[in-house]
Amino acid sequence: MHSVKIEPKLNNSNIQKVGLIALATDFMIEKDFLSITKGLNIDLFVNRIHCYHPLTTENLIKMSEDITNVADDILPNEKLDCVVYGCTSGTIAAGYQSIKEKINKAKPEVMVTTPSTAAINALKKNNITKLSLFTPYSKSLNEDVAKYFIKEGFTITSNAYFDIDTDTDIAKVDPEYLYETMLNMNLDEAEALFISCTNLPALNIIKRLEDKLNKIVLSSNQVLIWDTLRTLGRKDKIQGYGKLFLEK
Repeated sequence: MHSVKIEPKLNNSNIQKVGLIALATDFMIEKDFLSITKGLNIDLFVNRIHCYHPLTTENLIKMSEDITNVADDILPNEKLDCVVYGCTSGTIAAGYQSIKEKINKAKPEVMVTTPSTAAINALKKNNITKLSLFTPYSKSLNEDVAKYFIKEGFTITSNAYFDIDTDTDIAKVDPEYLYETMLNMNLDEAEALFISCTNLPALNIIKRLEDKLNKIVLSSNQVLIWDTLRTLGRKDKIQGYGKLFLEK
């Protein structure tokens, strides 16, 4: 048999590459990323990290110990433009700097964003100082999230939580029930509402909430995707996911 060797022509693509570290139990984050970034010439590459239950500070820190290995397996030896760690309470528990250092061990010099740091950036971008907070977490984790925002200089005007301690149950919350719950929160003194957790089905109710409440509404996945785009140098205006994506 005669075989012919043909030289391949490699594609020098300029598509921006985003690596996403998602919890193994997260139903929502990939779906939300793809909903917002479709058509933006961005490729998303996902690897999942084991999530320990129940959701406690100790287990969230334990989960973060495997970040370097998980990041390393996202397109090994390839350059990424940004790596996203997709856990709000997990970043607060372990600390952003620790998360970044673990990712950079696998992907040196890559830019890193997280939901909690993205939320701070979004709030500051909108000059918000008074915040209403909602989380699906246990009382203890809910308090940790509230303390994080207070430490960052924000006033929590109201705070509510579901007291769910497993990530898979968070994903199963009825979006319409979540919408009605948010409408019933006391937002009188708040300039914005932040809905925490990447696994909560909040993205598709944000615009409806803003229209009804006449307040800025932010969620973990919304601010995370917005901050990822900013990290990539993008300023795309995107309809349907809240006022945050309509600003310059």
